[in-house]
Amino acid sequence: MAETAPASVRELSVEDGLDDLLRRETEPFVIRGIASGWPLVRAGGKSPDEARSYLLEHSRDRPFTVNIGEPAAGDRLFYDSDMQMNFRTGRASLTDIFGGLADNEGRADAPVIYLSSIDMFDFFEGLHEANHLDLGTRKLLASIWIGNRSRVAPHNDVPNNVAVCVVGRRRFTLFPPDQFANLDLGPVDYTPAGRPISMVDLANPDLDRFPRIVEALAHAQVAELEPGDAIFIPSLWWHQVEALGPFNILVNYWWRDVPRYLGNPQDALHHAMLSIRDLDPAAKRLWKALFDHYVFENGEGVTAHIPEGARGVLDPLDAEQAGKLRANILHGLSR
Repeated sequence: MAETAPASVRELSVEDGLDDLLRRETEPFVIRGIASGWPLVRAGGKSPDEARSYLLEHSRDRPFTVNIGEPAAGDRLFYDSDMQMNFRTGRASLTDIFGGLADNEGRADAPVIYLSSIDMFDFFEGLHEANHLDLGTRKLLASIWIGNRSRVAPHNDVPNNVAVCVVGRRRFTLFPPDQFANLDLGPVDYTPAGRPISMVDLANPDLDRFPRIVEALAHAQVAELEPGDAIFIPSLWWHQVEALGPFNILVNYWWRDVPRYLGNPQDALHHAMLSIRDLDPAAKRLWKALFDHYVFENGEGVTAHIPEGARGVLDPLDAEQAGKLRANILHGLSR
């Protein structure tokens, strides 16, 4: 395979305000230094111990979930040769977890120690208030990710995402949403973190087994973040995330630009697998035509012949109609 350096994720400034940028932009971008004034960034700039002490000062007294890599598994959180997870999950106090991270710093054979997607409000007090980006009126899920060196395979998320490198360094390798087939995705229902991941090791791709990755890499974008830098990853963009420092912290914000009463498209995909995928080809063609008619094309011909006020869920959904539709779905699933 000819070696071609991936394109860099474009860099933008926040002269117009981050909120305006996020409303306008539909592709990834990086903003340098936007969080450089955070107290946690400044603490991490002094030492990993300073950053850990700062977090302990704000942590609530409850067990934290931690992922620990298997011996000799390297830095990749993935499947083993038997398609089982190559890490185990446990619960411990943050003090004990941080002790394990400190004890393993500098060890070439250190296992991955990784706290993933920890809710900043549930597990910390005052941390978000002192360390956050102003994202306007969006309803956010704010999470913190803490650990040593790790590599998370390409995956995507339904919500939009702004991720801030707080301590250490992070490398993001991004792929447009339409590259999913070229990434050779693994299981949908048994995944390291709830989302299907690429089975390709981007650090050493097996081109005999995964020839389509060449096309995906031709569309890749890469960004390396230093403390205080942030990246915007739009909904459904695929991204591999590498934590490159001996100790790393990332804060991210997820949100969807749709009313909260609308459902999750991933649930619809799962339901379609349950109800449509294994039908005979002729039936699948009919259902595909119905989905095109009611969902994907959804033109005026769907409702023009029905009097206004009598179209039910065929009209644009509001909270009341969405609630009725959800109740009908739940009733059908319970039979």
